[in-house]
Amino acid sequence: MQRRASFALFYCCSLVASLAAQTLLIPARSEQGLGARHLTNQFSEPLIPGWVALGYVPQFLTRLCPVNVTNISDGRTNIGTFHVAPDYLAIGNDDDYLLTPLTPRTAQGIADSLACTLPTRKMVDAIYAAADVKLEPQPIPSTPAMTTFPVFAQHNEIVRTQRAAFLGTHPLGALVAGHKKDVVISAKLSGTTNKVAIYGWHRTNGAPIQPLYTGHSENWVDYSHGIRLVSHLMFVNGKPMNVASVLADPKLCGLISDEGVITHASYSGTVSTPRPLGQWNRKWPEDFLPGGHFGEMVAELQLSRDVRVHINAPSPDSFAPNKPVLLIFYALPNGNTIEQTIGKTLQPGDDWHFDIQHIGAQTRFLRHMLTNQTVVVAYLENSLKSWPAWRRKFGDTGIRNDIFITVKQIFTGYDVRVVFTGHSGGGSLTFGLLNSAAGVPSDVERIAFLDSNYAYATTNHLAKLTHWLKASTNNNLTVLAYDDANALLEGKSFVSAEGGTWGRSHAMLRDLGVIFPFTSMTNDTLRTHTALDGRIQFLLKENPDRKILHTVQVERNGFIHAMLTGTPLEGNGYEYLGPRAYTNWIAFP
Repeated sequence: MQRRASFALFYCCSLVASLAAQTLLIPARSEQGLGARHLTNQFSEPLIPGWVALGYVPQFLTRLCPVNVTNISDGRTNIGTFHVAPDYLAIGNDDDYLLTPLTPRTAQGIADSLACTLPTRKMVDAIYAAADVKLEPQPIPSTPAMTTFPVFAQHNEIVRTQRAAFLGTHPLGALVAGHKKDVVISAKLSGTTNKVAIYGWHRTNGAPIQPLYTGHSENWVDYSHGIRLVSHLMFVNGKPMNVASVLADPKLCGLISDEGVITHASYSGTVSTPRPLGQWNRKWPEDFLPGGHFGEMVAELQLSRDVRVHINAPSPDSFAPNKPVLLIFYALPNGNTIEQTIGKTLQPGDDWHFDIQHIGAQTRFLRHMLTNQTVVVAYLENSLKSWPAWRRKFGDTGIRNDIFITVKQIFTGYDVRVVFTGHSGGGSLTFGLLNSAAGVPSDVERIAFLDSNYAYATTNHLAKLTHWLKASTNNNLTVLAYDDANALLEGKSFVSAEGGTWGRSHAMLRDLGVIFPFTSMTNDTLRTHTALDGRIQFLLKENPDRKILHTVQVERNGFIHAMLTGTPLEGNGYEYLGPRAYTNWIAFP
């Protein structure tokens, strides 16, 4: 199932699909991700939603398990299926995870963000009955320490040891129950403002240790609590329905409630409504989390119109009030994910896309060179995996405000210099920005097309680029392209002489050449055309061997070069189209 760029549940709108699988679309990571031992060095409940948003959740939790239920109303037998996480919410990875007790405030916020709900008492019973693995409850003596992280971790190890005994017959991802009490929704919460409802912790004879209880305040959480995520989507008599709608229906509520109708199936009425994960305005540094490599910090945003943004920043000590932030917007190539674009050291079984761009490693190389600037990259992905297709669907209106200004505001208080770049179809987003604005925004100091200027049009873009280049000696334009019109795919040409980047680059060059005098030189098969003391550069690679060099231009230091052209650091420590200069900066899983 293709991963979309939102932190929501991917609904399968047919009964057949629902019985096969539903999936929590917590962002997939290019590697296992940080384990619980790393994350919990600074454990605090307010950090949990951010960790979930960044994908620091065991992957086995993301595939939901079906639970079948029935009831009889007015002489009719109703049949329902709801889907639940195979275990309680945890942070970490499959090898090292912590089942995470939470207050209802935090639990509800995470559930809402993932298009989920918390279970009812009857759902907890049904989950236990359906569980492949039924673990014996393991209480720890009641002391004031039961609400502290050390006891959370102690109980987690007890449960992990229990679970390990079943891995041979029931691997991670099998439905497991009995080892925690559930934070539940209940009719008893109606009219209350500060309580949590808990229930469960079933013994192996099916009887729960904890009856339904609402005596604790909303801030109470101890080691025995678990957060079971239940998809909002369930199926009743073969038709998709929302869990809340089923609970509000007098004839159907008996499928999942033994308390009758529950009209408010959420804690949002008893606590302030949490903001959906990934959809609020982030701020540096409080909303960033450790990225796991080279001291980096990361944050994720889910913007309108199905845009996912992953922001990678260096360590906080790299920032200073008088040090400019170079904020690079990198629009992804067609068909690639953010994780593939960042890149990593390939492991057996990995997709080859992780080893063709390495923008993460090239960024680290740039940080090592650009010591007078703080380099931040915002990776831009959309649900269609194609910026040209996204623009056809949504148009260009609002691109500047909805994407670029939203991200730039994260670094309010710093001198932010902006770069627009992208590979392949990613260049389309830059042209969309030009179409949506009167001109290039004044805070942009570099535009770079990495074999990505297919959408260039003289009538739409020349005047705006010209005005911008003349406006400041800090503004730079770089175009990398190769003779794709001469390339062969399975023995056949695949772009026209005019429509590929070779043709579009020569059109741009001819247009700009009327206004700016260019100097040209050829070194082997690389033609370089420069103007404005190197602030404009076209690097056009001839292709006598008729190869496809589309990603090679990026992989072989293309991103580094596009960020350094026209500066004293151009060519320092690397060669464009030479060997990878960033090998030592590639992250190892």
